[in-house]
Amino acid sequence: MKYQSVTGKEWILSNYNENLALEISQKLGIDNFLSKLLSIRKIAPENCQSYLNPKIKEFMPNPSVLKDMDLAVETLVKAIKENKRICILGDYDVDGASSTAIIVNFLKNIYSNFFIYIPDRQIDGYGPSVSSLKNIIDKKGQFLITVDCGTSSFEALDYANQNNIDVLVIDHHQAEIKLPKCKALVNPNQLEDKSNLGYLCAAGVSFLFIVALNRSLRESKFYNDKKINEPDLYDFLDLVALGTICDVVPLIDLNRAFVYQGIQILKKRKNLGIKTLMDVSDLKESPDTYHIGFLLGPRINAGGRIGQSDLGANLLTTNDPKKSYEIATTLDSLNKKRKSIEEDILNEAYLLAEKENTNEIILIANKFWHEGLIGIIASRIKERFLKPTIVISSTNNIAKGSCRSIFGFDIGLTILAAKQNGIVIKGGGHKMAAGFSIEENKIEDLKNFLISKFKSSKPNFVQNNFIEIDSILSANAVNEKTYEEVSKLGPFGSGNSEPKFIVEDLTMIKINFENDFLLKVLFKNSSSLYLHGICFKNNKEKVIDYLKNFKNHKFHIAGKLSCNDWNKQRVIEFVIEDISLTH
Repeated sequence: MKYQSVTGKEWILSNYNENLALEISQKLGIDNFLSKLLSIRKIAPENCQSYLNPKIKEFMPNPSVLKDMDLAVETLVKAIKENKRICILGDYDVDGASSTAIIVNFLKNIYSNFFIYIPDRQIDGYGPSVSSLKNIIDKKGQFLITVDCGTSSFEALDYANQNNIDVLVIDHHQAEIKLPKCKALVNPNQLEDKSNLGYLCAAGVSFLFIVALNRSLRESKFYNDKKINEPDLYDFLDLVALGTICDVVPLIDLNRAFVYQGIQILKKRKNLGIKTLMDVSDLKESPDTYHIGFLLGPRINAGGRIGQSDLGANLLTTNDPKKSYEIATTLDSLNKKRKSIEEDILNEAYLLAEKENTNEIILIANKFWHEGLIGIIASRIKERFLKPTIVISSTNNIAKGSCRSIFGFDIGLTILAAKQNGIVIKGGGHKMAAGFSIEENKIEDLKNFLISKFKSSKPNFVQNNFIEIDSILSANAVNEKTYEEVSKLGPFGSGNSEPKFIVEDLTMIKINFENDFLLKVLFKNSSSLYLHGICFKNNKEKVIDYLKNFKNHKFHIAGKLSCNDWNKQRVIEFVIEDISLTH
């Protein structure tokens, strides 16, 4: 059947191998529906169990496969033995805060002479800078660990060397051929690293670092000599899951195991800061990737965006209930303020983006936009127009830009190329996101450079103007059993997309609820079976318009299943991504 999507997207039913689905079902005793979904994802029968129940030990590499890992551990152990004052400098986003917390919370078990430094977005900029190094020196810092940053901080690390500060870099961002001067650089995305772990975020790399550090301390009898207990590293997986989900790295292999196991730790609410933030966010049900990515992550990010940059890291490292509550409530308040400012900017940004929509990439700029929000604005525009998007805010003739890309166009490498061509002052990132600073008079040069790079990569470009459908469901199949079967394929996110379905020939009979963010509707089919639908309003104007104005009209709907456990009542809802009119 050809569906007439109101958003103009094509609905494509996924092909699947019936023989593979049958083999999975017979060998593993998995029902036909789940076997079909596994076959669509091309999971071989021998890999199904590890896919459905990913365990860390099955995917965990020897951390020493990462370039400089052993040297990094050796360097830090030496600094600890010499009682050097250690500074942990992290990025101000969720991955940076999580990575910082992983290192800090581990060090708390074995060492006390350290402190945290999180650069201010507007004063210091991204990563270590000369100004932040001066502040660290003022705080008597003697040894520096940078997490989720540092790979491209040439000037700052030169300054550190000149002032006899040893530096250890733990990062995951794209590296140039030239590397900064430091004692050790642990980054799977540097050219000479052969670990094949470039899909990890900084929190994942940081976890591998504490695994290697813990191993070294155990083998050297450190714990026995100090008469202290070896920390349980599984307790750190909630932080790894937090950083992995919020940095939108692909949920494959080790990342998938990190998130799967990390969510189990999150449910136990062992980290005081995460527990308090869940309470402040009124999150009562068991957390999943949605709650982490859309409830907890934005709140942790809010400090770095429009408030105090170190709030996120301080929340994730504190053991003081009073301090934890103060930080969590502050972040919650800042997040509400962020939403209000973002809404004002977004309305203006959409209008500018419409004018740029004839180009292969969208680049928009406004000197009055809040620098801490341009990344979110870029994400929203990319979601609407399905094009690589660059949003720029400028101050004192130096502009800051944030980029979000689509599959097939590596924006991190492209920004590095722009830096090497003298177009941007500094910048970098990874495949789907990047940031940079640039002189205002070179913005047009950057735009032309990006368009040229995009055109040259077009043979590998993947168009996103379609919805890939796993299966057609009957209305009575939208139930708890189906939801539970689908959930077995989780955790969902980048690289492991949530299954999507079509339900045909539904009549919308009423609107149950509406606010600024979502619309809840009630459908029924020809057999008078009811189906609860929910549509989130972000970039869904056409869908919302049809639902609100075509009561008693018949629709086909495309989307995914969701579970609402409100007030101890479980309702399975269909999250509507698109609708098609019937004839």
